[in-house]
Order: sequence, then C-alpha cells, then structure tokens
Amino acid sequence: MTASSTRRTTLARSRTAAFGAVAVAGALLLTGCGDHTDKGSGSGSSSSSSSAPLASKLPADIRAAGVIKVGSDIAYPPVEYMQSGKAVGVDPDIADALGKQLGVKFEFQNGKFDQLIVGLQAKRFDAIMSAMNDTKDRQNGIDSDTGKKVGSGVDFVDYFTAGTSILVQKGNPKGVKSLDDLCGQVVALQKGTTSEGIAKAQSTKCTKDGKKAITLQTFDTDPEALLRLKQGASVADLNDFPVAAYNAKTSGSGKDFEVVGDQIEAGPYGIAVSKENTQLRDAIQAAVAAIIKNGDYQKILEKWNVTQGAATEAKINGGS
Repeated sequence: MTASSTRRTTLARSRTAAFGAVAVAGALLLTGCGDHTDKGSGSGSSSSSSSAPLASKLPADIRAAGVIKVGSDIAYPPVEYMQSGKAVGVDPDIADALGKQLGVKFEFQNGKFDQLIVGLQAKRFDAIMSAMNDTKDRQNGIDSDTGKKVGSGVDFVDYFTAGTSILVQKGNPKGVKSLDDLCGQVVALQKGTTSEGIAKAQSTKCTKDGKKAITLQTFDTDPEALLRLKQGASVADLNDFPVAAYNAKTSGSGKDFEVVGDQIEAGPYGIAVSKENTQLRDAIQAAVAAIIKNGDYQKILEKWNVTQGAATEAKINGGS
C-alpha cells in the first residue's frame, strides 16, 4: 500500500500462490468484527532472554520488560487476523520466531491501519507489523497525496515481498482485466493503503485519457470493502495479492470472488520502527536474518502457502 500512511502491497510484494484453506467458516465477515482498540493479542515465544541468542542486541528497557509491543490492523487474512481471540497468520508466526531469537514476546495490539504510524510515533507501541509496504514516503514521513512532510518517518526491516491484485465478483460480470477497466467504475478498498494510492493514480490517468474517473469508496477495514464488493455495490477491490487470493479461495467456499489481471507494483513488507530506535531496528534485522538462515522463516511461509513472497535477506529501508 503506497498512499499517505499507505499500507500493504504484495507478497512478492505481489501475490500469486494458492493459499491453504486455513480460514474458519465465515472468516471474511468475522475478521471485520474485531474492534480497533489497543487490546493485546498475545503472540510470542516463551524463550527467556538468558537463552535467546540475540537478546543482548535489544535495548535494555525492552529486554527488561520482555515484550515488544506491536501495532497491527488484525483483519487482513492470511497475513494477520483474529481467531479465538488471538492474532494468527503469517505475521504473528514470524513474530513468534523472532521472539525466540530475541528472548521476548511480540504482543500484538489491534488498531486502524491508517493510524499505526501515528501510534508508533506516540510510543503506544514499539514496532508495526501489519503487511505494511516499505516506501520512501513512509520512510521520510511524506503524505503521498499532498507531497508534504507530515512526520519524522520510520525505518523498516524488510521481511517479505508482495504486490496489489484486483479482486472482482466470481465470474467477473463487469469483464475487468486491468486497472484501465476501472475507469468510470466504483471501487471499494481500505483507506490509507497502497491500494488506495494506486487507485487514485489510475483515476487521474483515466481523466487524462478522456475517460471518467474512478469512484472510490474507502473503509477503515478491508472486510468492509469486501462486503461492498460481495453485495455488488462496487465492481472491484484492490488488495495485496496474498489477501486477495485468500479471500477468493475462502469466501463463500470460493464462490464469491476471483482475482483478475497481473499483480501491480510488487514491493517489500517491512517491520516499522521509530527512527529514534536504531538499536531495536538493528536487533529485529538480526533476528529476521537469523530465521531466514536457520529455516524457520521458510517453514512459516510454507505453512501459509506464501513462499513466492520469500525474502532472501533482511534489508533496512529497501523499499522505493
């Protein structure tokens, strides 16, 4: 996602693999029901700092507390979603593996996606792990809509790659094949995401080409946007590929949606950390590198059928 405080983009950051049937029945609507208050959703390892190989790299206060507080919009299966009151998915599993390396628990706190960076800068949490795209605008604190400086920016530790996909109703009744087919149409999506930025840029292109602009309907959560699509109130939802593929496979037992066209603007997901907290950033980078090397990372991606988005190294601020 590349808009102001933009979100997510692909698992490659482009997603094309098939996803395992890991959803509970009704996951599409259920994931939209979680509130967006700062309730902790425990997800972490039980390793003590004394036995963890990278514990000494952490800032002393976090090592003493034994917890890294993580801001996340936990309504984005299969990357992160709520199941039986607990955060589950790709990100929570990776966080557990990182916790074993660092000797702390990663405690997920639910929040609205477009407010996560604000919460990080207000020190409500220590890091963001929410299928967030690493972009230069986010690194530099730039509002992508206005081009104006709105904050100090954040640093990212990149850990996955993915891209945006177009999700339509099953059978593709409007014949959508690419972004150009969305001109003059209603598109529903989650606000504050890279997908919103892509849709706005396409809408501008539509008008320059003498076509009608896209009518955007934006929502706080992705399940709200998906419900509009399911009801036929929009013709498409733009979404990260893994999420789009997951919903195409699971919603209505595969009868509600389908993915069309190629992935758009693939790029890295990053774990966001305050620019002031370079020690935590570097500790997380070391932990990501460690789980890539020891194979834990690959096992997690295999579990969720998202191996196409695998990172080969833990880069800092590798997004463009």
